[in-house]
Amino acid sequence: MGHRTGVKHHATSAEAGDAWPSSVHGARRFITSRIAGSTTVEELATDGSRYGRSDDPAVIVEPDVIEGTVFGARVVPRSGETPGYSAFGAFLDGTQSIGIVNQVEGIPIVWATVSAAIRVRVNRRLVAWQRFPPAVERRYYVPFRYLDDLDSAFRNHPQVVDTAVVNTQGKFPSRHPAALMESAVQSVQRDRELLEQRLAESWCSTERSALFIDGSITSSAAISTSRLAVGVVKTHRRLYADGDAFSALAALGAGERSSVFRVSPRARYAVASWYLRIRKPAGRDALFGLVRVEVSDGGDIAARADEVSGWILAEGAPLALPDGRWDKLAYGIRDTEEFLRAIS
Repeated sequence: MGHRTGVKHHATSAEAGDAWPSSVHGARRFITSRIAGSTTVEELATDGSRYGRSDDPAVIVEPDVIEGTVFGARVVPRSGETPGYSAFGAFLDGTQSIGIVNQVEGIPIVWATVSAAIRVRVNRRLVAWQRFPPAVERRYYVPFRYLDDLDSAFRNHPQVVDTAVVNTQGKFPSRHPAALMESAVQSVQRDRELLEQRLAESWCSTERSALFIDGSITSSAAISTSRLAVGVVKTHRRLYADGDAFSALAALGAGERSSVFRVSPRARYAVASWYLRIRKPAGRDALFGLVRVEVSDGGDIAARADEVSGWILAEGAPLALPDGRWDKLAYGIRDTEEFLRAIS
């Protein structure tokens, strides 16, 4: 089993008559009063980045081209009838706040908040989607394996997640604080993705206009096959542009897209995808203003890519300033993030 830290508890939440914590300060006090030997950690990070990456390493892979036979550049045509038109009726995004609030002999006790919302465009204004209200969830992420005597009320509480579980290699995470933090960050990211997935599936099953989703749509069969779902990926840890394709990708100008290729992630669902350059890259790095778009596979994919790319380009105004990701961030997504920060 490995080293385990002895932990003695005081009264449980129910016994003490306290409400379950709903803030960072409350989360610290809750653990301090119930786990002997725990000490508070005052700094709460806004995301998991400072604890090390939990995503895939940066790699370049060969694209599975499904538009033509060669990966190349395409100029996105402008509609003469309705220039600047976008069919997006709403925007979906999620946020997360992760940090260590207490520790027991170096073992981190993590408190995190995940949230997700859809903002609907009504008369050129964005408002909360009434059919499915914004979701906010707060949880502890605790490695049960390394903490003795955790009472059953705490272990079984729906807002407590065990982060010391067997991984895909059949091993428990190490007692190393960084390994335990990585496990916690991955759990938080999964919980955030599930929130976003529930909202996206609800939209695709009940609405008629296109939904701009910040991130991939490959996690759900219902979303990845819906004509309403458009995933826009801003980070590029995995580039589908090996060999000559990379030169073509780096040379994309503003308003140009790549050929369409198929993305088939392991244990997820296949989609059609392409790269789109939103801003002029002159004097910038190769990924400036570059997003990767995901839509359902099938049909006239070239026409679909042109159509959706035009919508995304139209969402480039107004600029999402002062956000540092303004070169790739749609204003509708920035509005959703600001809304979630206000309610979380």
